[in-house]
Amino acid sequence: SSGINAEWPLRPGGRAKDRSLIGKDKGPGRKSKKQADPIHLVEEKEAKPKKRRKSKVEDGAKELKKKKRKEIKLSDETPEEVSVEVQLEEEEDKESKLEDLNKLQETLLKETVLEKATGFEDNKNWLTATNGEEDDDDMGIMGDDFEGADDKVKEGSEDEMMGDEFPHDSDEEVVDETKEAAADEAERQEAAKRIQTFILPTPEELEEEGIISREDRNERIRSVLATLADFKTLRQEDRNRREYRSLLMSDLCKHYEYNEFLMGQLMEIMPYGELIDLLDAQETRRPVTIRANSLKTRRRDLAQTLINRGVNLDPIGKWSKVGLVVYNTSVPLGATPEYLAGHYMLQGASSFIPVMALHPKPGERVLDMCAAPGGKSAYLAALMKNTGMLLSNDASKDRTKALTANLHRLGVNNAIVCNYDGLAFPKVMGNFDRVLLDAPCSGSGVVSKDPSVKQSKDEQEILKIAEVQKKLLLAAIDSADHSSKTGGYIVYSTCSVLVQENEWVVDYVLKRRHVKLVPLGLDIGKAGFTRINKYRFDKSMSLTKRYYPHTHNMDGFFVAKFKKTSNAIKTVKDDSPEVKLSDDEDEEDDEDMNDDVVDGDEEMEGGLTDTDEEVSSVQPKKLKRKKKKTKNAT
Repeated sequence: SSGINAEWPLRPGGRAKDRSLIGKDKGPGRKSKKQADPIHLVEEKEAKPKKRRKSKVEDGAKELKKKKRKEIKLSDETPEEVSVEVQLEEEEDKESKLEDLNKLQETLLKETVLEKATGFEDNKNWLTATNGEEDDDDMGIMGDDFEGADDKVKEGSEDEMMGDEFPHDSDEEVVDETKEAAADEAERQEAAKRIQTFILPTPEELEEEGIISREDRNERIRSVLATLADFKTLRQEDRNRREYRSLLMSDLCKHYEYNEFLMGQLMEIMPYGELIDLLDAQETRRPVTIRANSLKTRRRDLAQTLINRGVNLDPIGKWSKVGLVVYNTSVPLGATPEYLAGHYMLQGASSFIPVMALHPKPGERVLDMCAAPGGKSAYLAALMKNTGMLLSNDASKDRTKALTANLHRLGVNNAIVCNYDGLAFPKVMGNFDRVLLDAPCSGSGVVSKDPSVKQSKDEQEILKIAEVQKKLLLAAIDSADHSSKTGGYIVYSTCSVLVQENEWVVDYVLKRRHVKLVPLGLDIGKAGFTRINKYRFDKSMSLTKRYYPHTHNMDGFFVAKFKKTSNAIKTVKDDSPEVKLSDDEDEEDDEDMNDDVVDGDEEMEGGLTDTDEEVSSVQPKKLKRKKKKTKNAT
């Protein structure tokens, strides 16, 4: 625009109509001469009153106010509560000079209207009483009424009010403050101790309390757990440990809606602090997991395809090369083209582990005794690379339909689907290299999927299920070929966390068949129990693995792997778990015991009883110490 010549004519409709407003050396562009202010703005400026210049007295009072605030800040009696306004003024006052303040003070002292100056009355509370009276710490600095000021300060000379020194606390006052602080601290600690000590309600109070809120019950559960964690310190002198446990079980049953039998079993196998985590984890569903079918695709390709369809997923972990965990999805996973084409299977993470533990080789003969709905069988076929022979059996004919459909969809070609009772398999067909038994169980590890387990499972039903599991496991062992060059392995798994369905079943078959426990070959999982309360199992039971929802974020599971060494059958007189009793059988309730050790020497209450000769006895058999002593003496 600067290059435009002033002689150029204005365009029609241009903004500048008066050519006198255009500069001589510039064109009509943006750099034309600035126009004058509109008339209404000029009138407003003329009508606006000018600010009145403050007098010396007002300016001096303001400076005095700033100085006194600075002096109070440096003194020992600075008020604890300082307003934001005062702090800002103190920061501005740092830049002022002391010489100017002194001059203003000398000028202001000669004025007789000092008391009428603006802001002076607001600063009365800054003046400390000279007779040793203490100021009220709760009073704000900017308060208009000041009751702590002495009359001598109001009526005193101006020299006293303008003094630079303020009285400090004496040594006696400091000592008194120290004693008060110590007393307050002791009182606070005692109050905290009273809060920590839980008062156990009496049976009469429990009967009369009626219905309490969920929050109050949860708070009482936490208090009882804290007391049991430090029982010697926090217990009531007239109450024993059994009463605390009874109240804890009652509250847990009502809070999480379990029956007393199932809750009692969980309390025996889990530390109390970890038990709460397990119960909370059972209230929420586990993440959705899928298994990439290696017969048709690779996990990386499948993941990229599903991500493009709006599925948010990640690898399930380092322990699996085919698992994917799905966080959220915008499409139904059971209706995608990839699912229908058999590229993946919706399968729980815990069901990967039995197949990985069995680890079948290509060309082997493998038996899946309880195969429906087909997730494990398809995984076995993938590891076998569709070679050898896979016999997928299920006792329910209706479930074999879903089994057959899934095997077809996933592209399994080496499987035979059959409908037999598992107990008949050694007679129908045997000599398998590897056998997988995912036995039917109570489902105590998958409560999040089936909440009815909380109330439906009782002691008698668990006994019946355990009896079936023992028979099936014996049949699975008999179906395996101990002379197989590559195999001779049996894997037993359940979706339960109860000892009756896991360690007791394994201990039962170890005493009746020539098998031994071997490692699973997986790092994930917790070791099985070698002892629980006073019951002792085989030392090799630590090679089994347990999986919990709150620890591994998968359904509760138990997995054991056997190696068959002979087809012979052992003769066992007593198939009950070994019991080792301490010298003092009846321990006092108030003895300091570690409740967090689930396999301690605590006596198990409410033990199970026999219903059949085939069922292992659970009741402990006392050792006859007297006979041992007489034998040793002879």
